[in-house]
Amino acid sequence: MANILTSASVADNFKDCSQFFYMQAAPVGIRGTNLKRICQRYTDKMRYATLYDGSGHIPLYSAYIFNKSDGKKRMDTPWMYEPQLVSDDEGGNMKALPLSDKNPPLIEDSQAILEDYTDAVEYGRGPLNPDLHQAQPDDKSSTYTLTNVVPLITDFLDMSWNPYLDIIRRRLNNFCYGKSFMVTGVTGSRATIQRHNRERIVIPKHLWLAYCCPRFDRNSPYEVRFMFPSYGGYALNEQTGHNVMEVPLKTLESFLKKQAGMETELAIFYKGCVSENPFKKRRREVTSALV
Repeated sequence: MANILTSASVADNFKDCSQFFYMQAAPVGIRGTNLKRICQRYTDKMRYATLYDGSGHIPLYSAYIFNKSDGKKRMDTPWMYEPQLVSDDEGGNMKALPLSDKNPPLIEDSQAILEDYTDAVEYGRGPLNPDLHQAQPDDKSSTYTLTNVVPLITDFLDMSWNPYLDIIRRRLNNFCYGKSFMVTGVTGSRATIQRHNRERIVIPKHLWLAYCCPRFDRNSPYEVRFMFPSYGGYALNEQTGHNVMEVPLKTLESFLKKQAGMETELAIFYKGCVSENPFKKRRREVTSALV
């Protein structure tokens, strides 16, 4: 059974890690080139799911379950790569990047490496599944793979996006009672990070996030309550004008559709994330107990 999981972690679908999507349904309508669907594994456990653009060497989105946390970062984890993008014969777990300056060509051909960021001094490595949205040490460590990272303007990352991620962390910590299904992604651009006169990594134009929390505190303050069960945000990956715009899920989906120039359907969560009725659920439980 373990071999089946290992060989299927990069596949044509997310069957092996569908638990990270609301109602086990992946987003619909997000497009890219040379797409790879990765079930991200660390220490033999599935941690989250990533739709990876093999041509641009960036994730288009990562889907994960938010875990209530204190927001602390894990500082002692080495950066890793995804061996399954290198070869079907590789194991299913992400591995630490080689310490030498010479990476095996198959790694460099299939994904980004640390050297791609070395001379791109205005960009930082921005994780789509951030460690501050995870609680357990191994879950935090699993976010330090370059298949979960996109190049972000350092000022934008430090001054806008990271503070926004902390706002989301505190909001879900305090007001989400059940699971929070998260999807964080990018919109593309024609700009790239180059190394040795080769286009290596697509630089995202926007970064966006959406959450789905079907079971939430219905007595929360109004300024928070209207942001449940789902809400989203997006921002421009630029030196200036990069404030995060928080918007309803439908508005975010319309924005992403317009950015992609799409006429077909685009949906981040199945049926837009349906709110659970706790009273109806309680009645069902009472009825079942009486039978």
